[in-house]
This record gives sequence, structure tokens and C-alpha cells, in this order.
Amino acid sequence: MLPSGLGQAKEKEKFTRIFSKTPEINLLSAARFFLFGARDVWFVVGVPVFLYGTLNWTFTEVGAFLAAWVIGYGAVQAAAPGFVPRSVDGWTTETRAARLWTFILGLIPVAIVLVLSLDGQLDLVWLTPGWTIVVGLGVFGFVFAVNSSVHSYLILAYTESDKVALNVGFYYMANAGGRLIGTLLSGVTYQVAGIAACLLAASAMVAAS
Repeated sequence: MLPSGLGQAKEKEKFTRIFSKTPEINLLSAARFFLFGARDVWFVVGVPVFLYGTLNWTFTEVGAFLAAWVIGYGAVQAAAPGFVPRSVDGWTTETRAARLWTFILGLIPVAIVLVLSLDGQLDLVWLTPGWTIVVGLGVFGFVFAVNSSVHSYLILAYTESDKVALNVGFYYMANAGGRLIGTLLSGVTYQVAGIAACLLAASAMVAAS
């Protein structure tokens, strides 16, 4: 019973108009591209194959870990507004928070690689590769969720009311592009240099973000 023309654009947008006239939105979309690339560069291929092929986890254990990570990510993202104070103008404090949480996020994969390199050198149960991955990526997921939530808030804070659909669509197109590149790099980096390469690539992409 909906009108037949609902959701159809009145005029076709040129590709050049997809990019926003607002620098903040273009930069935020670029940051989103690298942010989600940084997640998928380890999440899609590297870590599952490492857990299954190197640490001999079962298929169910690998799937359960990744599922728990995604569920926890969603829960933290829902609670993220409680971790970031609101500013009067709607974006000053939030923009600083995005930079801060991104900086923290970039350090975590490097820390995981350093701890993995200590395997066998220290007789500590929690320094085994399995625990290092589980705990390290759990911390990564927490920080990543807050960061992602702040980004999603900022895209609306920066957008003019009459450009919401176009700007948010462009922003999530960047999100999807980052995931595509991250997925491809996850396979390539793992085959070339293993899990450490995936995690260092993640850190590099976070730095770009």
C-alpha cells in the first residue's frame, strides 16, 4: 500500500556529488574506512585460521570466540555514550574523544604482538598465545566499539539536516570499502607473515584512521 515512488531519487546524483562539501564528513568517512579495515584485517582470516590451524582450537571454539566478541562489541557500543562526555556544541568533546580512543586502539595490536613474541620465555599461564589473543582482542573490541560509536554519532553531528541520507550513505560506503580491503589484506598478510603481520597491519590502519 506504499506509494510507488517512495525512496526513489527525484534526480540522479553525479558521482562527484557523493563527496561532501564539508571536510569533516570526508575526513570522518576516511577514518571510518581505515577503522573497519583495521578490524577485519585480523578478524576475518588471520585470527580464525591462527586459532584453528596453529593453536589447534576446534571449529566450535573458534566460532564461539568470534561470536562472543561480536556480542560483546554490540553491548559496549550500546553503552558507549556513557564513556564519552557530551559537549555543548555537539562535537568538540566527541571529536577529541574519537582521536583519543583511536590512539589507544592503535597500541593494542602492537602490545599483543609483543606479548606473543614472549611465548615460552616466561612461565606464566596467561601469557600463552591463546590467552593473549582472547584477552588482547577482547580489550581491542571494547575500545573499538567505543570508537565506532563515537564515529557514528559524529557523522550525524556534522551533517546538515537536508543532506543526511547522502552523507550517511557515503559514510557507510566508506565503512564497507574498509571492510573489503581489510578482508583481502587479512588473507594476504597472514599467508605472507602470519598473525603478527595481521595485527601490525591493523595497528597501521588504526594510525591512518
